[in-house]
Amino acid sequence: MASLQTWSSRLPALRGGLIGLAAAVSFGLSTPLVQRFGIGVGSFSTAALLYTGAAVAGALARRPIDREARVRRTDAGPLLLMALFGAAIGPAALAWGLQHTSGASASLILTLEVVFTAVLARFWYGEAVDRRVLLAMTLLTLGGVVLVVDRADAGGGPLLGLVAVLGATAAWGVDNALSRRVAERDPGQVVMIKSLLGVAATTSVAVALREPMPYLSVALTLLAIGATGYGLSLRLYLLAQRAFGAARTASVFAFAPFIGAAFAFALGERGLTGGMLGGGLVMFAGIALHLFERHAHDHRHDTLEHEHAHRHDDEHHLHAHRVTPEDAHSHPHRHEPLRHAHPHVPDEHHQHAH
Repeated sequence: MASLQTWSSRLPALRGGLIGLAAAVSFGLSTPLVQRFGIGVGSFSTAALLYTGAAVAGALARRPIDREARVRRTDAGPLLLMALFGAAIGPAALAWGLQHTSGASASLILTLEVVFTAVLARFWYGEAVDRRVLLAMTLLTLGGVVLVVDRADAGGGPLLGLVAVLGATAAWGVDNALSRRVAERDPGQVVMIKSLLGVAATTSVAVALREPMPYLSVALTLLAIGATGYGLSLRLYLLAQRAFGAARTASVFAFAPFIGAAFAFALGERGLTGGMLGGGLVMFAGIALHLFERHAHDHRHDTLEHEHAHRHDDEHHLHAHRVTPEDAHSHPHRHEPLRHAHPHVPDEHHQHAH
């Protein structure tokens, strides 16, 4: 049986895909729970509680400086924007939308987050988008259109709720693309800082709007959901981005809505329609196109100096140590020019143009 390392060399998207799937499961389970326990809680208060839990999870997940690169002052701009879009606008829009539409349909429309992320990754970072990726995004978009039409038939309230959730996906798409800039930093530290900034913003708005305080039991539940569905999920998401780029991570993460929709039905939600089923199946087909992607060609690595967690059992970290560490470690290092061909994905070492 081939080892995981062998499979990773043959299908470099596999490792990042599995990490992305773990992030997707963690987040997917959170959406119906937020809908259930966020009833009667203000949208910004809900967002503040979720990201307070995420901040705690990030703080607990921080790693020693010799294992992960620290956040730098130059990361302040991306982190502030990530907090604005990902920890303030996104969760507040989702919390409002979940109170006005079906949890299953809201979960499924979140799949469109991949389209926003992939488009921004293409324009901001030049990540390769071939016919397979374009077909996947087309299927995801078509599935989203089916869901919107289905909710329009259900009346204005559910449609407005779905539009709010769609706004959350757009905000998180911007957040995902921005997070690619800090994917080499300690993900625990990134989660903690982004979450605390988001908490400061949403708490301020909640106080200004005089949103009611939730019961203690509800607040603790939302904190727990935030720690796992947002904090842990975001940490895994950043690790997946490091492994195979922003666009592909978003594509695999698009599995989260199907987890959320299935969980919503398991919790007792009814009202499955043909539109929801058809749209979900089309979206699932789009996700499946990404998981076993294989992209290989002759490419060149220019001289590069950076710092991130890395190992020496790949083809890219050839620098010498007095005693070469066996596990992942972090320190500033230099890559000499190199030209070779092998299967790869747009990770931190493969940002070349196509």
